[in-house]
Amino acid sequence: MTTDPAFLATAIDAVVHAGNLMMERFGQDVRVDKKGTIDLVTEVDLAVERMFRALIADRFPSHAILAEEFGGDGLAPDRPCWIFDPIDGTTNFAHGVPIFCSSVALEIGGALEVGAVYDPTRHELFTAVRGGGAFLNHKPLRVSSAGVLVDAMLVTGFPYDVHDRVAEIVGLFGEFVGRARAVRRLGSAAIDLCYVAAGRMDAFWESDLKPWDIAGGALIVQEAGGRVSGLGGEPFSPYSGSVLASNGHLHDAMLEVIRGFGGQRCHP
Repeated sequence: MTTDPAFLATAIDAVVHAGNLMMERFGQDVRVDKKGTIDLVTEVDLAVERMFRALIADRFPSHAILAEEFGGDGLAPDRPCWIFDPIDGTTNFAHGVPIFCSSVALEIGGALEVGAVYDPTRHELFTAVRGGGAFLNHKPLRVSSAGVLVDAMLVTGFPYDVHDRVAEIVGLFGEFVGRARAVRRLGSAAIDLCYVAAGRMDAFWESDLKPWDIAGGALIVQEAGGRVSGLGGEPFSPYSGSVLASNGHLHDAMLEVIRGFGGQRCHP
């Protein structure tokens, strides 16, 4: 199937417009509410999602939408579904930390066909179309060539219920700290994935994620030559809640660490 060029154009329009809205308010006093103990939402998240919904309603009124703040149709196998995160990295945004983005993917017939992520603080636009490669500001992307963990820069994130699972989350983090060159935690899963695609990071893992956190970035990694799966090595689905994305060379070694850590926890 040839992907309609209007789909990528719309994805780009959406995330760039979202980024402009973010930067208009970044660093200012914005309203911040709590969806959970440490899960934040700002008035800008809501404004960006309203913009996106209006854009899709105007251009593709028959399409479904699944987005972070107002929900949506979820799995919609009978029609294309846009999966959208208005601000990925809301906590960073709310605290004035310039690491956040907007992310979108288009799913058709259960397959991710288009992905776009825009980091407005660095003016970096990451895009991909299934079978068409991945790009940063229209220049081709390629994952890194690191072949062993000791030469790798890894990145991860912590779930919103980390307070209840400190030993588990920080324990696995520690396992990788003891094996990799470095491990980072940036606060935006979409940016983490794009950095793997760009070869800046060699691999990314995280659990307890939502589809809008990872759908766009996962396709970008795959199209940049990387490998994406669940944390158990199962085929990737944006609805599975977990992701391991790597340059491919490190994937099996990372799965071995994850499985070994799980076994240690079950059999102390």
